[in-house]
Formats: sequence, C-alpha cells, structure tokens
Amino acid sequence: MSVTALCLFILTYCLMIALPKYRPWVALTSAVLYVALGFVPLGALFGAVDWNVLLMLAGTMGTVSLFIETKMPNRMAEALLKKTPNVMWVAVAMCLFSGAVSAFVDNVATVLMLAPVGLAIAAKLGTSPVPLLIAIAVSSNLQGAATLVGDTTSIMLGGYAGMDFLDFFFMDGRFSIFWAVELGAVMTVPIILWLFRDQKGKVDIQDRTEVTNYVPTYLLIGTVALLIAASFIPGKPAVTNGLICTGVFLVGAVHSRLREQSWRNVKRAFLEIDYQTLLLLAGLFVVIEGIERGGVIDAIAALFVRIGGSNTFMMYTIIVWGSVLISAFVDNIPYVATMLPVVTGIAASMGCSPILLYFGLLTGATLGGNITPIGASANITAIGILRRQDHEVRTKDFVRIGLPFTLAAVMTGYLFCWLVWH
Repeated sequence: MSVTALCLFILTYCLMIALPKYRPWVALTSAVLYVALGFVPLGALFGAVDWNVLLMLAGTMGTVSLFIETKMPNRMAEALLKKTPNVMWVAVAMCLFSGAVSAFVDNVATVLMLAPVGLAIAAKLGTSPVPLLIAIAVSSNLQGAATLVGDTTSIMLGGYAGMDFLDFFFMDGRFSIFWAVELGAVMTVPIILWLFRDQKGKVDIQDRTEVTNYVPTYLLIGTVALLIAASFIPGKPAVTNGLICTGVFLVGAVHSRLREQSWRNVKRAFLEIDYQTLLLLAGLFVVIEGIERGGVIDAIAALFVRIGGSNTFMMYTIIVWGSVLISAFVDNIPYVATMLPVVTGIAASMGCSPILLYFGLLTGATLGGNITPIGASANITAIGILRRQDHEVRTKDFVRIGLPFTLAAVMTGYLFCWLVWH
C-alpha cells in the first residue's frame, strides 16, 4: 500500500468534512494531485469517471425541474390532502407521499416540491410547520434508496454493481432492496401517528392548483418506462441509462422552448442541475481510482476483515450500523463512493457475494442521514426553508423525529436484507 496515496486520501476526506461548501473543489484538487503523482495515469483518467452515473444525475435533475415548474406536485398533494380527516393523518399522507415521490425524484427536489404545501397547511391551522417539514424531509430520504433513480447513492450503486432498474425490485430471483425500503416506510407510520397524536385539527383545502403543462409528467413516467425497457437489452453500452435520462430531459427542454416561445424555463432547468455534486462525484471517481491503484482499498478491506473476522453476519452488521453512525455526520455521497470498492474487496476476501453488503451499505448510509440536521441535503434544504420563514430548528427538535424514523427503518431493512440475501 502506498502511504502517500493513503495520506492524501485522509487529507481529502478531512477537508471535505471541515469545508462542506468547498467539497467539489477539494475533490477535484485531490484528483489532480493523484494524476500528478502518477497514481492515475493520464490514459486511465477518462475511464476512471463513471459517465453513466453523471449523465443519469444531470438528466433526472433537469427533467424534475421541468416537472416542478408545471405545478403538478401541488395538484397531486392537494388530491391527497382531500382524503385525510385531520392533521395527524395529513402528516402520515404527506410523509408517505413524499417517500413515494422521492423513490423516483431526487430527495432535495421532493422537499422543494412539498415544503410549500406543508407551510400552507400549518398556516391554515395556526401551528408550527417545523415538525411537518422535518417529517417530509426524513421520509424523502427514507425512500430515496428504493429505486435506481431515487437518490445519488442508488445511482452510484447501480452504476458500480451493474444493476438495472428492475434489479432494485427483483434480483437473482429474490426480493431486492426496494421491498426492504418500503417495509421500513410502513414501519414508520406508527411513529408518525405517535409524533402527531395531538394534531387532530381538520384541514380544509379549497384552492385547486392549475397544472400548466402535462408533458414533463409524461416525460418522468417515460424515463422510468425506458429504464425498465433497457433492463432487458443484453450487452447494452455502459452509458445506456445515462443517455436515456439525458435524452428525455433534452426532449423536455426542446418542447418547453417551442411551447413557451421562450428560453426562461429551459434556462431554469439547466441552472437547477446540481453541477457541484456532479463535479464532486467526478473528482471522487478519480480519487477512488487513485487509492485503488495505490493499494489503499485493499488495505481498508483487509482491516474490516480483521475486525469482523470471517463471520458474514458480523461484517454485515458492522457495515450497516457503522454506515448509520458515519452518515449521520458525513454526507453519504463521498462515503458511499469510497465504500463501494471497499465492500467489493471485503466480499472477495471473505469469498462471498457482495450483494448483501452492498444493500447493507446503501441501507445504513442512506437512512443514517436522518438522525441529524446535517446528515443529508434534504434535511439542510428543509431547515433552510423553515429559516427563511423565521422558524429556527433546534438539533433536539430534529433528532426527536429523525432518530425514531431512522431506527425503525434501518432495523427493518437490516433484518429484511439479511433474511433474504445472507
């Protein structure tokens, strides 16, 4: 193992934690250093970046922006709210709805869609919107791991492990991670009912949002349909899913330009793409290539094996609950990007399939971010929205909701994946 590669990796990670606003630039600078020091040859630079993941993220973000602009999410939420008898059940409905949306739409985008509805409900009832928006945020994080397009971590796992859209539902003749996540979501319903047990006021939704354009909705549905269809194509190019997501977005952009006779919505959609996350991932892909070539990945995997021994259950447990603890304080994108090759190395050392450990990593890292306000981007987004409305969110207010959500969902997914995949 190269000590230089290891030290540079540790420094990179420490700087990303200490300077969260500059994470993309830290990752890119580190990537340049790995190339300059010879750990990543120039000829291997292009291949080190997972272009399929980057294209999927960019395309999905753009299509979601067009979808939000049509006000379709508000219409869907209003239809849901009309079926609920009181605020307690509104909270359940909004949480399940946000979870269902975030299974196909980025978690931050889901919060941006539904936060205005939560604020409007709280205003009508004269209550604080803080608990409801926190519940929406943690629910969106919860189901982001359910499908290939639900969260950045899912897209990363799909690209790394060669998983197609349908593999998240059924894989090798077994129930896949989608069912673990959904079962975890069901287990959070009693927690929501308990947390909002005193909120029995009725909600009266009189206004009806007019949807301005149905095409982006059809395009989102089309994206999912095309990803499913691509699952059946043998020997397809590695960037197929990325080209699908990007292609659908470009169709939506062209339609918006022709329909509106203006570039306004198209410009907004391109600006809504999270370029910093794309740059962060591009840099991390090169960094991971560098530490892999420097023997750091193998060394970390060997360390895990020494700690967990040859016991698969012990190793699985360490990965799940260690990921929960770490991702409560560290953004799960760089963590998962680093740990995917480590998990592969662990599985190879133990002589077992990596699928169980992949699912354990995704379960712990995706859901663990719900424990603290800084554990996930959706949490930070919800708190920012509340702050702009003059509602300060204390850490204990967040943990009161996030911790039981996390424990219920992670424990359910942890047991499900073990029973199905061990």
